Amino acid sequence: MDIEEKLRRVLRNTVEVVTVDELRERFETGQRLKGYLGFEPSGIFHIGWFVWALKYKDLVDVGVDMHLLEATWHAWINDKFGGDMELIRLAARHVEKVLEGLGIDMSKVKIVDAEDMVSDKNYWGLLLRVAKSSSLSRIRRALTIMGRKMEEAELDFSKLIYPAMQVTDIFYLDLDIALGGLDQRKAHMLARDVAEKLGRKKPIAIHTPLITSLQGAGRMSFEGEVDVFHAEVKMSKSKPETAIFITDTPEEIRRKLRRAYCPPKVEELNPVMEIAKYIIFYEGEREFHIERPSKYGGPITVYTYDELRKLYVEGKLHPLDLKNAVAEYLIKFLEPIKKRLVATRKDKEELKLLMSRVSR
Repeated sequence: MDIEEKLRRVLRNTVEVVTVDELRERFETGQRLKGYLGFEPSGIFHIGWFVWALKYKDLVDVGVDMHLLEATWHAWINDKFGGDMELIRLAARHVEKVLEGLGIDMSKVKIVDAEDMVSDKNYWGLLLRVAKSSSLSRIRRALTIMGRKMEEAELDFSKLIYPAMQVTDIFYLDLDIALGGLDQRKAHMLARDVAEKLGRKKPIAIHTPLITSLQGAGRMSFEGEVDVFHAEVKMSKSKPETAIFITDTPEEIRRKLRRAYCPPKVEELNPVMEIAKYIIFYEGEREFHIERPSKYGGPITVYTYDELRKLYVEGKLHPLDLKNAVAEYLIKFLEPIKKRLVATRKDKEELKLLMSRVSR
């Protein structure tokens, strides 16, 4: 695969890459790059996470040595599962199985447990150097990466350690690329700033879009940074009504999509259109069939997202017809992944336990 094709694969369906020129330069060296995505094991995988998962697959496919950081201690700091580390580890294995079911060659992935890193005294020495190079106000502003507000650190000081840990993770693993949703931007920008101060390799930040809540953005009035805004209105495991989970039944998927925010002729912050763009048409052209009553034009097949978008914004495609078609696609898309989650008796028991402990 030549450099231009690698760049095309990596850049597609991203919000931003900081910076594209740096990424090109590192590809041109011919050396294998090291990248990572860190995730909090915190519950059942939902549709929104497939946006970064597909980008993770792209990076594996173009030959980047990808690490998957199971941020177990980060999840503990962030009060996931009430601090039950066994459940946190169980949720981490759940994500591994989903990625495997998605078709990622996990033999090419280096899985890292945060517990192993924090057991190394060198990790904590590096974290102190990161903290020494960061201001309190900058750390507080970065709390949005964990879905927290600045004032929450007033009651739990460990929350302030979290952003410094995320930056330390990047340096400790000696990474070229940091992948994450747009909500992780503040941590990645902090890492780039601190890298200059510490003489470390400056990570290239690749940010993927966040799927809007099925309930929409509502009447939110927001003045501030775009990454914070999108983090506020994204699908969330903590708000089950906003998301489609991988364990949802076909009936639940159809029901949630039928109720989803999907205003006629509007593309922006429309979760149904975003699912079509970032999941259905992720790889570009494909056949996407939409059933419609004959009195409204009958069935139609589109082959690109631009074609779908044109039909929708011009009012030639009804929201309900779009919702039904997206629901049927997701049901088929999730089917092989669901089978991987229950491949063995142990898999079934672990999934059952995890689902029983997740607030749904």
